Amino acid sequence: MMERELIACAECDLLQFGAPLAAGRALRCPRCHAELKRDRKHGPVYALSFTLASAVLLVISNLFPIVGLSLNGNVVQTTLAGSVRMLYEHGAWPLALLVGLTTIVTPVLQVVAMLWLLVPLHLGRAPWRAAEGFRLYQLTRPWGMTEVLILGLLVALVKLAHIAKVVPGIALWSFIALMLLLAAASASFDARDVWARITAARHGPRALPLPRLRARRHARTAAAHGLVLCEECGLLNPPASAPAASAASTASVSAASAAASAAGHHPRHCPRCKAPLHLRKPASLSRTWAYLVAAMVLYIPANVLPVMDTSSLFGTQKDTIMSGVVYLWVSGSWPLAVLVFVASIVVPMLKILGLAYLAVTTQLRSQWLPGQRTRIYRVIELIGRWSMLDIYVITMLVALVQFQALATIKAGPAAIAFGAVVVLTLLAAMAFDPRLIWDALESDDVRAH
Repeated sequence: MMERELIACAECDLLQFGAPLAAGRALRCPRCHAELKRDRKHGPVYALSFTLASAVLLVISNLFPIVGLSLNGNVVQTTLAGSVRMLYEHGAWPLALLVGLTTIVTPVLQVVAMLWLLVPLHLGRAPWRAAEGFRLYQLTRPWGMTEVLILGLLVALVKLAHIAKVVPGIALWSFIALMLLLAAASASFDARDVWARITAARHGPRALPLPRLRARRHARTAAAHGLVLCEECGLLNPPASAPAASAASTASVSAASAAASAAGHHPRHCPRCKAPLHLRKPASLSRTWAYLVAAMVLYIPANVLPVMDTSSLFGTQKDTIMSGVVYLWVSGSWPLAVLVFVASIVVPMLKILGLAYLAVTTQLRSQWLPGQRTRIYRVIELIGRWSMLDIYVITMLVALVQFQALATIKAGPAAIAFGAVVVLTLLAAMAFDPRLIWDALESDDVRAH
């Protein structure tokens, strides 16, 4: 009789058995409703097809001009790399580095990592250094922001239409197609299925042995059973150290992790993807607070200082994020004004407030509405990248509005501060471990029995 698959939820650590899935259906955690797995019958074939097409479009998108601006016979065109170079030449090198990484380097590395894994598997072979390829994909996936770039381009085109004639380039249409294909490739790429195929290519179609469970009647989490979930590939592993596993069954998991560190027990690495193994993310709350406080400090200059300096025949104008929203509203582009207002002002504020709320309640070991707090965390992770919208708008305007004596645009000091706020809030969300929300509830349940 085939043993049932054992799964630990990555968001609440609930241990449960898998179940057969119908085509296109998903298996969700009964406690926090996180998606555990989804049936993707043709996932690898689709993922490979979408990734190959994305690779072709990446070349076109980065070689050809995105958009051109024509004024009095003068035509200014720019590629994405040219926009980054222009930011660097104007002294905004931190902004240039951020835009270059999130729009050029990260999508390229993501596509390379997926091809690294999928092409050999399609040929029936195990990928060379599969663990490194998979971890490269996991590292780059949260930072690729092609879809945000497209919205930024659309907002920039509306603003540019009031200055001169806008000529869309080949790369603009290529980027739109790339956005759709990259999203489809990521949706079709299933980590569990990829690792199952890698294992089959290496050792034949045999099932992996299930980890042994500790005989604890009321223990519901993987940590309470002495199992450590790999955060990268989802593999359940035996405990990294006996003292930590023992402590995890009677006290809080965070205290067990601290005890293991103090005793000199170094974390092992996942035997499958080579990622470090931890019962919970190391120093999760401390790192979350560090990133969050830095983001709070920088949020003020990001909204008060000018985000863009415009020089023209009529003088110099300094625009803040809010004045840019007002300009779009007055010019009749109220949908884009609402979009920029939400993405650049509301979303960063909500992320900061939401993460602070989660950090405080978790630190106080609150048992109040853990399901709702977990959903707040998911929303924060989902909307985090969209705050980059204004950064991409500024990038396009700086690159194109360079008519020397007629008009020029430069990035203001607030642009760098705002970019830092976006990065810091993303890092804060990544540092926070949602399983800590449920640990207070779980430890009390164990003690009650």
